[in-house]
Amino acid sequence: MFSKVFKNIINQGARQYSSKKGLKVTVCGGSGGIGQPLSLLLKQSPLITDLAIYDIAPVTPGVVADLSHMDTNSNVTSHVGLDNLKDAVADTDVVIIPAGIPRKPGMTRDDLFNTNISIVCDIIKVIGQVSPHALVGIISNPVNSAVPAAAEILKKLNVYDPKRLFGVTTLDIVRSNRFIAELKCLNATDVNVPVIGGHSGPTIIPLISQCTPQVTFDHDVLVKLTKRIQEAGTEVVQAKAGAGSATLSMAFAGAKFTTSMCRAILGEPNVVECSFVESTVTDSPYFSTPVLIGKNGIEKNFGMGNLSDFEKDLLKAALPELASNIKKGADFGKNYK
Repeated sequence: MFSKVFKNIINQGARQYSSKKGLKVTVCGGSGGIGQPLSLLLKQSPLITDLAIYDIAPVTPGVVADLSHMDTNSNVTSHVGLDNLKDAVADTDVVIIPAGIPRKPGMTRDDLFNTNISIVCDIIKVIGQVSPHALVGIISNPVNSAVPAAAEILKKLNVYDPKRLFGVTTLDIVRSNRFIAELKCLNATDVNVPVIGGHSGPTIIPLISQCTPQVTFDHDVLVKLTKRIQEAGTEVVQAKAGAGSATLSMAFAGAKFTTSMCRAILGEPNVVECSFVESTVTDSPYFSTPVLIGKNGIEKNFGMGNLSDFEKDLLKAALPELASNIKKGADFGKNYK
């Protein structure tokens, strides 16, 4: 059943801005394990009038036919193969990219590097040529490398705007909210935890000291909770026993982030999401923090706020790995043809 929470999120924007035009959203990788449920959620959004589904998989027209039978007002179009990517992203307002291969047991996000970064770069190149003003959200792992790689492609095309390029780290926030709610017997929809840093292992830094509502944990519980948040993706991979990675929860998180971008474009004020973006908050050139999203992308970076000593140690441990991930992605993008 479609989440009541998610309905509330999208309907809030629809109630306030229903007099304005709807948007075109393109899902690149829309026939995959994340792409299909993500497209299902987005098809239900009253903010979206045109939903373009792009993939290289031959099943894509069938996925689109299936979605098109839903009695919601958005039109859905099918675009198969790189030759048809230009049509998919033409005149689009938002591009969300879950394309790539999933993790399997024993794989890290970094193991996905060559395949997934190549796919992302192919897509970003066409976006830069056809729709450089679109807001772009990258879900494909490793996000820590994919975002800087994408930035370098856009720089070579002379269309890079750091305000418009986002790494989607929302799943880390969703998980943090849920895990804390379970431990404290709270309603998960009332919990909000900023998660900073990156989107893999020790680069994921949940700022539990800044949680709303305020919560406290004994140190050993805090350590276990933080580790669980950092390794939650592996938890799902292992539980699926080789049959896949986090797809449903990632689709939910991706839809939340996409909807936030749509709400911001349509003029809703005070849209804030954590995202992995170009940053001067730390020495890392890209870093995830809460950002204010407006019609043209990022309007303000809220930074990290005050960290606890425990969180300062997490930050110290995260920065070297983050630097390595970013350099690897940037180098790939610079050398991409």
